[in-house]
Amino acid sequence: MTLVGLAICVVLLAAGRMLIGGVGFEGGQWDVIVELRGLKVATAVLTGASLALAGALLQGLLRNPLASPDLLGLASGAGLGVMCAVYAGYLAGAGLADPGGIGATGAAIVGACGSLAIVYLASQRRWFVEPVTLILVGVIVGVMCAGGITLLKHLMPDQGVAAARLLTGALRDDVRGVHLLTTGALLVVCAAVSLAMHRWLDACSLSEDEARSVGVPVGLVRVVQFACAGALTAGSVVLAGPIGFVGLVAPHMVRLCAGPGTRVMVVGSMLCGAAMVVGADCLVALVREWQPGMGRLPLSVVTALIGGPVFVWLLRRADA
Repeated sequence: MTLVGLAICVVLLAAGRMLIGGVGFEGGQWDVIVELRGLKVATAVLTGASLALAGALLQGLLRNPLASPDLLGLASGAGLGVMCAVYAGYLAGAGLADPGGIGATGAAIVGACGSLAIVYLASQRRWFVEPVTLILVGVIVGVMCAGGITLLKHLMPDQGVAAARLLTGALRDDVRGVHLLTTGALLVVCAAVSLAMHRWLDACSLSEDEARSVGVPVGLVRVVQFACAGALTAGSVVLAGPIGFVGLVAPHMVRLCAGPGTRVMVVGSMLCGAAMVVGADCLVALVREWQPGMGRLPLSVVTALIGGPVFVWLLRRADA
């Protein structure tokens, strides 16, 4: 029932987003409405589902409720990869802010997976990952990647003004079909792999020794799922830049409502993450209708203002 409710919520929020600002049936405007707002809804769904699934995989594999793409530095690493692609494109004469084609996605995947590898290796002590050290190293790596992004911006003639829109934490209006298809394909493949490995992932939620005792190849599972988390984070960053709290809050909400089973967590997290991002975009659109002169509010601001208190409430409810 939880999954059905989340699916209905996503559909209702998507329909509401299509209607905000006037439907525009008259004057042949409906085609424009469908093209622009439909593209925005598709971007929001893919972004939210990718971030939430990445967070669910990280929390399950690391057995750490604070593990998420933004706290572990994956989002910043993916952003640094995108900026490297933008800067390389500038040096090659391709423009100031267009990484082009699937190059941005590939660069973001390299950046996200590289950041995750550094965080995972640096947080180990005697081959065990310490939860507190993991988060601290993730924050440090994220700060370092943010510094690299700032450096690359200042190396550009416009001081990174044109490139900044790629990493503002907002759904892009100029997203390309190839980016949507690539991110959608990554999401489908990663979800299918996770569902196929659900028994191993359930066992990995126990201690490492217990998982190995029942025949689970823990090393293989970690490599595959960490790669999936990095690819999912990279795809979301290409579509909307770094957006916080979605990968942290969505898995917790599903876990509290439907239990910790991998199959439920995979599907439920994707639906919950999609609902969160589409809902946040609805709020951004409503604020824009209310105050048309204030410009576009970054989506990351809404997710932080709402996701932070929700996460505190979830933690208090879990401790109660």
